Amino acid sequence: MINLKQALLTLSGAMCVFALPVRAEKILVFFGTGGAHAQGIYRASFDTRTGRLEPAALAAKIGSPGFLALHPDGDKLYAAANGEGGQGVTGFRIGGDGVLNAFTAAPTGDGQACHLAVHPSRRLLLTAQYGTGSVALFPLDTEGRLGAATTHKHPGPGTGVVAQRQKTPHPHWCGFSPDGRFALVPDLGLDGIMVYQIDATAPNIARHGFITAPRGAGPRHMRFSTDGRRIHLLNELSLTVSTYAWDAETGSARLLTTVPTLSETEKAGEAHNSAAEILTHPNGRFLYASNRGNDTVTVFRADPATTAPERIQVQPVRGAFPRNINLSPCGNWLLAAGADSHTIAVHKVDPETGRLTYQTRSVISVPAPICILFARVP
Repeated sequence: MINLKQALLTLSGAMCVFALPVRAEKILVFFGTGGAHAQGIYRASFDTRTGRLEPAALAAKIGSPGFLALHPDGDKLYAAANGEGGQGVTGFRIGGDGVLNAFTAAPTGDGQACHLAVHPSRRLLLTAQYGTGSVALFPLDTEGRLGAATTHKHPGPGTGVVAQRQKTPHPHWCGFSPDGRFALVPDLGLDGIMVYQIDATAPNIARHGFITAPRGAGPRHMRFSTDGRRIHLLNELSLTVSTYAWDAETGSARLLTTVPTLSETEKAGEAHNSAAEILTHPNGRFLYASNRGNDTVTVFRADPATTAPERIQVQPVRGAFPRNINLSPCGNWLLAAGADSHTIAVHKVDPETGRLTYQTRSVISVPAPICILFARVP
């Protein structure tokens, strides 16, 4: 028998699919920012029926609030930022009007975090420190308050294949396996994914294994497939996607294939090209990867019956240097953050083909946006 929670989730999914054509639903979107142009975290209202994004307003003033993470309860978010605790994490309660109220802060103990994630158990938060080559584990209490961090260094040196970028470890993203048993941390300097085993009750993490990427690829971000059987790893330096078969029992993975996000011809016109963000569509059939320099999003068909994702579109983002992209919760819209153009542009997702269509006059201004986070209905 299906329990009440499962029934509500099923109903919510059905509403997401079928209600959008007949009624508007406005949801909050938060933007993490960086650089001298930004004052903190910004917010906007997004209409999931029309794709209209309202002008952004400052939600919380704080220094360099780069990447953001939503608490599983949906009423709190955390920012990798320079707050009262120094270089670390600040937690905010989300007000009904989208205003953010800081309620907890703690330093990483090892410099500035570039990414963070909340464990589904609600008992811990993990950060990745690119510059110092470490991850930091924060315990969370029942109110979502941060405890003191425990730092775990990645072993060095780096592979050194790309001399200027891979001399030392550079963790660039952190997240969890679908069952919550493992933390996975792509490391650009080590050309691979560090795997940690999680004890959420302690809480504690312990080094478990290492998933090797192609040499010189420079792993940046990753996503699991919706069925949890594959990892799609985006490689910043080589602008490729490496797909792995994930073994949930052993916490290990086997490389299946690596495909480019851009052709050599497409890369030739830019002095600097690098891959930034990868997304899995909620229906499990498509992948999206952003390309900085070329300033595009590559769309892949990810058929579970095949080994390699198939490239089907390269879509201009209508902005400069898309460090981050994100899909609306229903997967009907893709938002692209132009970090250098100070813009957020909206693209409609075709649910049958996965292809993107730019929404004319659907661009708003946000100072140096580097993270897009969809939150709750106001």
